[in-house]
Amino acid sequence: MDFLRKLIVTGLGTGYLRPAPGTWGSAATCAVFLLLLWIFGPASWVLPASMAGVVILATTGCIALGDFTEKAFGKKDPSHCTLDEWAGQAVALINIPLGQAGDWKMHIIAVGVAFFAFRLFDIIKPPPARQAEKLSKGLGVVADDIIAGVYANIAALLILKLALNL
Repeated sequence: MDFLRKLIVTGLGTGYLRPAPGTWGSAATCAVFLLLLWIFGPASWVLPASMAGVVILATTGCIALGDFTEKAFGKKDPSHCTLDEWAGQAVALINIPLGQAGDWKMHIIAVGVAFFAFRLFDIIKPPPARQAEKLSKGLGVVADDIIAGVYANIAALLILKLALNL
């Protein structure tokens, strides 16, 4: 049972990857997004619905397994826990403009912009993200990432719409 819980909180093991496990967790979420994009195309309702599902499941997992995570890794928000990055990155990817179907260069640029925006906001933690970290247990682990994801989504939308006309 501990193996399964660790697999979940480490974002399917991405929390064990070094360096920068949070970046690996975000990259894995982007890879899932790109796989779904390849299968269903950019106009599909599956992309935003899937990312919303990732947000809900990852957030629920972080909150439900907050006590376990602290005990298993010996600190409040251990770097091994990347499930929160999955949630935040999924928020950053919801409804980003992707360009025309089949234009993989623009698809990759769009996902890349959302990825880099999320990593930036997750690292600098502008208010109220920094304050959200202080919430108790798993809620504090994931809340700052959700907020960073919202900031990243807004930034990605602005960059992609204004600078790249997507």
